[in-house]
Amino acid sequence: MAKIEPIQGRYIYLTVGGIEYRVYFEEAGNGIPLLLGHTAGSDGRQYRHLLNDQEVTRNFRCIVFDLPYHGKSLPPHGVQWWTHEYSIGKKFMIDFPNTLAEVLELKRPVYMGSSMGGHLAIDLALECPERYRATIAVEGALQSAIEYVDVGMANIRREFDNPNVNRASTGATMLLNISPYSPEENVREIQWEYSCGGPGIFAGDLNYYYYEHKVSEQEARSIDTSKCMLYLLTGEYDPNTSPSETQALADLVPGCKFTEMKQLGHFPVTEDYTKFRNYLLPILSEIKAKSES
Repeated sequence: MAKIEPIQGRYIYLTVGGIEYRVYFEEAGNGIPLLLGHTAGSDGRQYRHLLNDQEVTRNFRCIVFDLPYHGKSLPPHGVQWWTHEYSIGKKFMIDFPNTLAEVLELKRPVYMGSSMGGHLAIDLALECPERYRATIAVEGALQSAIEYVDVGMANIRREFDNPNVNRASTGATMLLNISPYSPEENVREIQWEYSCGGPGIFAGDLNYYYYEHKVSEQEARSIDTSKCMLYLLTGEYDPNTSPSETQALADLVPGCKFTEMKQLGHFPVTEDYTKFRNYLLPILSEIKAKSES
């Protein structure tokens, strides 16, 4: 018999910021909508193990999207996108999942994102808690690597958008962010995904990751977890967002829940999904229970 995964891939048209995008997404499962956001410079392939996890998909309709310019989501047709330097900002990052949820008619979905997507989970809980029943920030913090902020986007682009440097080097750079306990086959998969990105996309994503995502202590204290519960998961071996940085956020947000994930790094969903799901499943069970009460 053919081995076929229970994942359905489709395209949807979304208008964000006055531009129409043809967006690729995959989904599996039924129940509470769960939107899944990928890391900077990568795409929804990171969630393939989760989409095949029947313990998750039994109660959650899991929807993984490729942001425009990422994965199977091409740049917008009819727009001279090549005449502009790609750079993604906070407003677009917030508007995108909101628009997707509206078009798919999702009723107060859960959102989970990793790295760049993890920062977005915090921004969504802060900016539009009425739209989400919960958000899960994987490798999220008040702000990314404060020492990197002074480097400037020009230097970031020189490092990650350099035509004289092979794309494979970006994938190799990710090794610095991965736990030494992660299985090599998973590590190689992360390298592969990062070597496939379009020119300038990873660097442009870092504009949001390093600069536009910045939550003040006052803003963190104002996050209302009675409206939108905020869960925080951070890998023990993440040099970009350390557990102590996530803890600093958790200390400010009343009612949020933070767990440090042992033996995992910056890409826990892909690095070792078997370990990651041990932290995810209790959260999803809690969300389901609250939704039924």
